[in-house]
Amino acid sequence: MDPELQDDEPTRDDALQEVVTELRRLDPTGERWAAVIRHTYDVIYNGQETGRYRWDQLMKTEKTHFGTLFEIFAQREFEFDGGDTTDFRIAGHQVDAKWSQSMGGWMLPPEVFDELALVATGSDHDAVWSLGIIRVTEAVRKTSRNRDQKSSLSREGLARVHWLWRDAPLPPNVLLQLDSEQVDRIFAHKFGTQRTHELFRAAEGRLVHRSIVATVSRQLDAQKRVRGNGGSRDILAKESILILSGKYHRRIAIALGVPVPRPDEYISVRVVPSDDDTGAYLGGRYWRQARDGDTAVLPAPPLHEPKDSPDER
Repeated sequence: MDPELQDDEPTRDDALQEVVTELRRLDPTGERWAAVIRHTYDVIYNGQETGRYRWDQLMKTEKTHFGTLFEIFAQREFEFDGGDTTDFRIAGHQVDAKWSQSMGGWMLPPEVFDELALVATGSDHDAVWSLGIIRVTEAVRKTSRNRDQKSSLSREGLARVHWLWRDAPLPPNVLLQLDSEQVDRIFAHKFGTQRTHELFRAAEGRLVHRSIVATVSRQLDAQKRVRGNGGSRDILAKESILILSGKYHRRIAIALGVPVPRPDEYISVRVVPSDDDTGAYLGGRYWRQARDGDTAVLPAPPLHEPKDSPDER
């Protein structure tokens, strides 16, 4: 995902190399860029108010606005200085940010010609994203221009992009991972609390971003619908399902051997008592993730443990 820069360039671009080095320093793993892109999708969908969660549900004007929001959220996350004629100044060099839903679809205005461009693309459906840097010279641009005098990268130009991340994992949109019948069943419920319960039943074993909870619940206090005191955690415990928060229950997820949620994610897990001292120690005994064929007969245990209980592993 993070290949070394090519050394066969006709002329070495020191400014480009310095920008790449700074971007790698700011985000060695790409997690911060992935979070920016996830947030941009979620803001565009505005699921809490609209219930939308797919790209094809957006209006054309909203799709066009994605690139602007991507630039704004990137600047907020990394605190880039503003450029003179470009969006950012990174490592002292002017850099313009460009987003396209399709690889190579970036439209480059005249003010970006001969400057550095940060080009990014992604797919919420496939849960991947890519980001690279290129110097927008005449040699890498198509000769044709549109009415606004914008041009795009030629085939040679696309091959010359220095990719920092290529098809890197994007925090998933679980509603795009479930089959249509499961999604229909979630949204068929009249009330937000019922839809939230059904979400965690359907998404058992999958990471659920807090934005999806808001989309399904359609309520201002959406996250409250997950917690105890009558929320999904209490209701689904009766069905042997734990709902783990990435903020508080990462160690339990590790002990159960399920995907570990980030601080802004959840995961629901159906559990059964373990036959040995393996798994997660909760409620005075060990528990493991249920397997196909297991018959859950006990409610899921409480998630808060006395201070003298064995380590959660």
